[in-house]
Amino acid sequence: MIETERLILRPPVDGDRAAVAAIGADPEVGRWLGGVRDRAASDLLVDRCLEHLERFGFGIGVIERKADRRVIGMAGLGYVPDGLPEEGEVEIGWRLLSEVWGQGYATEAARAWLAEGFQKIGATEIVAFTARINVASQKVMRRIGMVATPDRDFDHPLVAEGDPLRPHVTWIARP
Repeated sequence: MIETERLILRPPVDGDRAAVAAIGADPEVGRWLGGVRDRAASDLLVDRCLEHLERFGFGIGVIERKADRRVIGMAGLGYVPDGLPEEGEVEIGWRLLSEVWGQGYATEAARAWLAEGFQKIGATEIVAFTARINVASQKVMRRIGMVATPDRDFDHPLVAEGDPLRPHVTWIARP
């Protein structure tokens, strides 16, 4: 568990499944993930997050707002899966309910996770990917000190040819 000024970053528990499903069902979130997620896909995501945490000691967890104890997103670190560029590298990621976008929560959570990755996990580089058209996520990457690496950009192999989400950019952070 990590605490910041306004947030608690922690592993998901079974009681978080409905909140995680609401994040995946948010149409604005789904716009950047290639579509909204149903409850089964959301539950699978939680299961995978918990498996990664158990296996490696870190992973993607929920973002709980201290003010009202509401789960407003997910963020954390994980290993890039096989089949993607940078496989095996530590990746940072986040997704938040669209109603809380623009309030600095993604930046706050991501900064805390970067520190965790360098200080406690010992990563020497942390990567982040997003669709080239996802300017909002790239602004967060810039605010947390990541640097664009155009030579490492790629077309996402799981996104259809011609889909505007296919071209992905790669950003990196180093301690």
